[in-house]
Amino acid sequence: MAKEILVKPIISEKSELLSGNLGHYSFIVHKKANKVEIRKAVEKMYSVNVDSVNTMIMPKKAKTRNTKSGVQKGNRSSYKKAIVKLSAGEEIDFFGDI
Repeated sequence: MAKEILVKPIISEKSELLSGNLGHYSFIVHKKANKVEIRKAVEKMYSVNVDSVNTMIMPKKAKTRNTKSGVQKGNRSSYKKAIVKLSAGEEIDFFGDI
């Protein structure tokens, strides 16, 4: 069930700064998941204590691409993003022993 709610973690420069300084981690989550379900999924999957969960729907974006036959237009899908704040002293190691 936790894998159905948490689609994938967001690993970017901005999210790494938040996780290092403030203990916040970003995830792409299922669009119909609520904050309680997200909290339980993170706690179960990563064995940490979650203080708070903030969610937002990221809107779709128009994208264009040049091809041999001309310009191709399309959209990048919208998605739900969750920012999870962990208890003090806790962290998630996404990379393990790489």
